[in-house]
This record gives sequence, C-alpha cells and structure tokens, in this order.
Amino acid sequence: MLRRPAMTKKTGKCPHCRERLPRLGDKIHPDCVAPWYEANREKLRAKAMRAEKRQDRETREKQKGLPQLHKEAREAVHEYIRLRDAHLPCISCGAPPPDLSGLHAGRDAGHYRSVGSAPQHRYNPMNINAQCVHCNQHLAGNPIGYRFGMLAKYGEAETLALELDNAAHKWSREEVRGIRDDHRAKVKQLKREAAL
Repeated sequence: MLRRPAMTKKTGKCPHCRERLPRLGDKIHPDCVAPWYEANREKLRAKAMRAEKRQDRETREKQKGLPQLHKEAREAVHEYIRLRDAHLPCISCGAPPPDLSGLHAGRDAGHYRSVGSAPQHRYNPMNINAQCVHCNQHLAGNPIGYRFGMLAKYGEAETLALELDNAAHKWSREEVRGIRDDHRAKVKQLKREAAL
C-alpha cells in the first residue's frame, strides 16, 4: 500500500513579484528588495512618521506636571457636567437652560464646595453642577440657592455627607490622568448619544 508523502509547510509569496519564495522563513526575494522599497518608500516614510509622532506624544504625556494634568482634567470634567446637565435648570436659581450656541452655551459647571475649601471634591460629580453664568461668576456661586438646589436634587443625607467630608486627599498624576481620560470618554459617549 502506497502512502502519501508527509505534508510540508508551504512557503509564502514575495510581496513584490507575488512568486513563491524558495525557502521557508524568507520574506522577500533578494532581487526584489530594492524595487519593493522604491515602490513602498512613501508608505514606509509615513509609517515611520506616525511612529515618531506617537513616541513624541507619549513622551510629552509623561513629562506633564500635575498642574497641567489638573487643568486638562478640569476641562474634561466641566464639559461632561455641562453636557450631563444640559436639560436641567440652574441648580442655584432655577433659570432654564439657555438656547444659545456658544462656548458654554451660557452655562458654567459650578462647585458646591469650592476647590480651595475642599480640594478632595474638585472632581466629585455630585459637587459640580450646571449653573447659569450669573450665579457662578457674578454671585460667587450663589451658595444659599446652591444649597437649596443640592437638597432638592440629592437629598439632605447626601448633601450633609458632602458638607462634612473634610478628609485630606493628595492627587497623583496617574489618578488625575485616569479622571481626565474617563471623562473625555464620557463626553464622547454623550455627544454620540445626542447625535442619534
């Protein structure tokens, strides 16, 4: 009885001339290296540029200090709050959301407990709510109206817990980066949902 010969792995094809390669493990015919490189020079250059830009971006990200990261995280969190509360009235005075198309569309993201008095709550979404520009900037946050709004929105127990929490917190770069990236993703998700 005749046996079939054992199957051997096939060699690949040359990416330039598309002919079968002579040995297993070869990637290209030796004669095709120069023409293939000439044909793909722009692609290779663009790929190298993308890799270099990615490396530069990663290096710049590693070199960012805590103040720069806090600024980027604050911008991301505040944009998320403005989008989250876009349909809600001002938490301090109850003014309806304006129908404007501008930078903030007439809305600010105001803190109930200021960052200076409670830095541990600077990114707490319960501590940040949509406020009209008048209350946030001209009335120094309108704290009395803000407290009434907090009681109506979150209830007395949660508002008191926020007011009485004075535990110190030291922010690390990784933690602030995580908050920034998380809220940027949330902003993208809210914008995607709004576009549907």
